[in-house]
Amino acid sequence: MASGTALVYDNEMTSHKLLWDDPICDIEVPERLSSCYERLKCYNLVERCISVPVREGTEEEIMLVHSLDYLEIVKRTPKMTEEELRKTSADYESVYFHLMTYRCAKLAVGATLELVDAVMSGKSQNGMALIRPPGHHSQRNAANGFCIFNNVAIAAKYAKRKYGLQRILIVDWDVHHGQGIQYIFDEDPSVLYFSWHRFEHQQYWPSLSESNYDAAGQGKGRGFNINVPWNKIGMGNSDYVAAFLHVLLPLAFEFDPELVLVSAGYDSGIGDPEGQMSATPECFAHLTHLLMHLAKGKLCVVLEGGYHLRSLSESVCMTLKTLLGDPLPRLSGEMAPCLSAVESIHNVRAVHKPHWECLMFEDTVPLLDLSTSPYQMGEAKSTQTGAQLLPPQESGKANSAEAIKTDRFLELHMKKIAFPIPRIKTTVAVDEKERCLLPPSVQVEKATDPKELKAILSGFDAELVKEEKVFNSLVNMLAVLDKIIKKEVTNGLAVSSVASLSSAVALKHCHNLKIQKVLCVFVGDMDMKIDLDDGEVLLINVDANPPTKSDTKYNISVNWKKDVETNNFFSAALGFILPVAYSYQPDLTVIVVGPKQSVGKNGITLLISLLQGLAQSHILTLIQDTEVKLLQDIIKPLTGDFIPYFGTYAPDLKENVQRTLELREQFQQEWKLLQCSAKVSTAER
Repeated sequence: MASGTALVYDNEMTSHKLLWDDPICDIEVPERLSSCYERLKCYNLVERCISVPVREGTEEEIMLVHSLDYLEIVKRTPKMTEEELRKTSADYESVYFHLMTYRCAKLAVGATLELVDAVMSGKSQNGMALIRPPGHHSQRNAANGFCIFNNVAIAAKYAKRKYGLQRILIVDWDVHHGQGIQYIFDEDPSVLYFSWHRFEHQQYWPSLSESNYDAAGQGKGRGFNINVPWNKIGMGNSDYVAAFLHVLLPLAFEFDPELVLVSAGYDSGIGDPEGQMSATPECFAHLTHLLMHLAKGKLCVVLEGGYHLRSLSESVCMTLKTLLGDPLPRLSGEMAPCLSAVESIHNVRAVHKPHWECLMFEDTVPLLDLSTSPYQMGEAKSTQTGAQLLPPQESGKANSAEAIKTDRFLELHMKKIAFPIPRIKTTVAVDEKERCLLPPSVQVEKATDPKELKAILSGFDAELVKEEKVFNSLVNMLAVLDKIIKKEVTNGLAVSSVASLSSAVALKHCHNLKIQKVLCVFVGDMDMKIDLDDGEVLLINVDANPPTKSDTKYNISVNWKKDVETNNFFSAALGFILPVAYSYQPDLTVIVVGPKQSVGKNGITLLISLLQGLAQSHILTLIQDTEVKLLQDIIKPLTGDFIPYFGTYAPDLKENVQRTLELREQFQQEWKLLQCSAKVSTAER
C-alpha cells in the first residue's frame, strides 16, 4: 500500500521575475514560492515529506496541451533583449516574460509530472508541487493571467496517456476561473473540472460568460464542467465547505475518479488583494481532507495563485499537514453560507441535475430571484469569517496597511488553531480474541479505576451494570474516552456488549467533564433513551425504523432502509449528516455502531472518515459486539492505514433520498449549511 506524502520544490523557479513596472503583474513575485517553503520548514513539515526531485518537462509533454507555434515563441524568450521581452509579453493578457521564464515554466511542468508519477507509481499516497509560474489560465496558443504552460492540464493528459486513466477530477479552488483548463477539456468526459471563482455577474476578470454556472461543457463533455460563480466578495469558510458538500462531492463520488488534481490557488484565502475573500488557512485543510476520500487517496496538489505571502504560506502549510494525516483544526466562524453562495450553489445543482444520477431525485430548481446583482458592498460583511477587521482591498493592489492587518490577524489566528498532535493516533479496548484483527500501530487500552466508574454510573439502573460483561465493557470504553478527552490520543475504539448503554454513559461522562458540544451519531437500533441537554449533545440516529418526530434540532432520526444492491450512504452522509455536523462544530464526536444497522460497512467507514474533519479529529467509536465483524474495516480510517474506497456509485433508494430531502427542508433554518440543497420556500426567497 502506498504511504507518505511527496513534496516537489526547486528554488530555481524563483528566478522567473518581472523586470519592468507593471501594476497588474507586480504581485506575481518569486517570494510567493520561497515564503511557502520557509514556512513549511518552520512547521517541520519538509522533513516529514518524501522529497521528489524536479526535472524539466519535455517539449513532447508540453505539446500534449500547447501548440508548436506557441511553444516556439516561448522557446525564443531566453535570447531576447528586455525590450523584446516586453513586446512579447504585451501580446498576451496579464503576462510577463523573463530570460529564465522558459526554464522555470519547463521545471513547473516537470515538477507536476514528477508528482503524478510519485503518486501513480505508489512511491507516495499523495503530494504537493510548489511551482511557478502558475498554469490554469494558459491556453493552447496563448499565455494568460501570469500563466505560461498549463501545468495541471498537461498533468491530466500525461496521466491519461502514461497510466491509461479514464477518469480524472480537477479541482480548481483558485479565486480566478481557470478558463484555460475549461477550454482544453470542454468536450472531454474523461476529465471532470470543478472551479469556483470570483465572478460578480461577469464583472470580474477574466469576465467571460463561459465562467457562469450554466457553462457545463460541450458535446460529450456536457455535464463534466462545473462552475460555481461567486457574485460577491467576502466569501468564507462556510461558503467554501457548502460548495464542496452540495456540489463537488456528490458529483465526484458518482464520477469515481482514478486521480484527483488540485489547481491550488490560495488567492481565495483571507487578505489576498486579488480575491478579497475571507477563508482562513484551516479551511484549506478541510477541503483537502474531503478530497482525500476520492480516487483511493491519489491526490496531487499543485500551486497556482496566492498573493498575500503570509496567507498563502499558512494555507499551503495547512494543506500539507492534512496530506500528511495530521488532525484537522476546528473551522473558525459561523457555518452559515451567505445568500449569494446559496443562490450560486442551487443554480449549479439545477444545471447539472439532468447529467448526474445523484441529483436525479432532488427537488432542485434555479434560484434566480435571489440574485445579488447589482453587487452591494455592504453585504460582504455578512460572510467575513474571523476577519471582520479586514475590509476589502482594491483588487490587484497589495495595500501595505491592509497587508499588515492580515499579517497581525494571522499571527494570532494560527496560534489559536495550533494544537499539539498526540504521539499515538488510535487507542482501542477489545477482547483478547479480537486483538489479532488490529494493526500494530494501535495502542491497546487498559481499564480505568472502577471507583471512578461507579460514580459515573450512579444515575443508571444498578441492575444493568451488575453483570461482569457489561461492567467490563463500560470500564474499557471509559478508559478509551478519557485518553481522547485528555488529548493523549487522537481517537479511539471500544467493543461493547451494550452499545446503547455505553453511549449513554459516555455522554454523561462528557457532561460531567463539561465538554460543551458532543456529536453522537448512532447507526442501528437504540434500545434505551439517551437524555439530552439541548446544545450539549446533538444526537443523530440512523436506523431502518420509521422516523420519530423530533421537537428539537438536537435529536434527529434518519430513516435509512438497507439496500443490498448498492450499499451506499452518499445522499445522507453528504447531503444531511455532514452539513449538520459542520454547522454544529462539536468538541468531540461519538460514533456508535449498534445492532441491526442498515448502512453497511461502506457507509460506516465513509461516515467515520468524513467526520474526522471535526472536533480536531477526536472520535470515540463504539461497536456492538454483534457487529464485531466490521472491526477491521472500521479501524482503518481511524488509524489512517486506509486507502478509502466506498464502493461503485449507484443511486440511493428513492425513499432514502426522500427522507434526506424532508430532513433538509425541516432543519434548514436551524442548521444553515442545509440551505444550499434544501427546497427554499417562496417566503424565504
